[in-house]
Amino acid sequence: MKLVLIGPPGCGKGTQAEKLCKKFGLPHISSGNILRAEVAAGSPFGKKIKSYMDRGEIGPQELITEVVLEYIDKHCPSGFILDGFPRTVYQAQELEKRHSIVAAIYFKLAKKEILKRITGRRTCKTCARVYHIDYNPPKKRDICDACGGELLQRDDDKKETVENRIKVFEAETLPVIDFYKSAGILKEVNANPAPDIVFNEILHLV
Repeated sequence: MKLVLIGPPGCGKGTQAEKLCKKFGLPHISSGNILRAEVAAGSPFGKKIKSYMDRGEIGPQELITEVVLEYIDKHCPSGFILDGFPRTVYQAQELEKRHSIVAAIYFKLAKKEILKRITGRRTCKTCARVYHIDYNPPKKRDICDACGGELLQRDDDKKETVENRIKVFEAETLPVIDFYKSAGILKEVNANPAPDIVFNEILHLV
């Protein structure tokens, strides 16, 4: 099974991808995690892409496409759940050349809820554990429950960056939805309810 999860930032793609992976025994491929790992490793690609990520931009799509596709080919050529990729029609076309996608699931979520979900995130500077000031707050403000590290708001979780990420999504990724709709494999899901409700709807669709 090869699934693509599409949606604006903060719509819950990552959460649902993890649930689907456990259900079907498939690897979860997050383009964001791949890119952040490159940044953390200080690789030439990571240094190049960091400035784009900090501004909420996608970055050079040809370069990102090759990095993600190489990762897929190396680690999970026979099945996967893709989260955050493809983000452009070019990437969708390149992915299609190598892999036959079973379904593309589009998570629909209002801008107001997107901003609330993302700008409320706080990440531990030491262990990278993620909290939310409303939905999953730490026991002590700005202090990680697990390691006592300082909780910070990532640059790409700040309001201005999130608003730009939404604009980029609408400009670059909405055409991908049309691409998969034309292919007859697009499925739409309301991303606003609780995660378990969304998950059950996804299972019904696939």
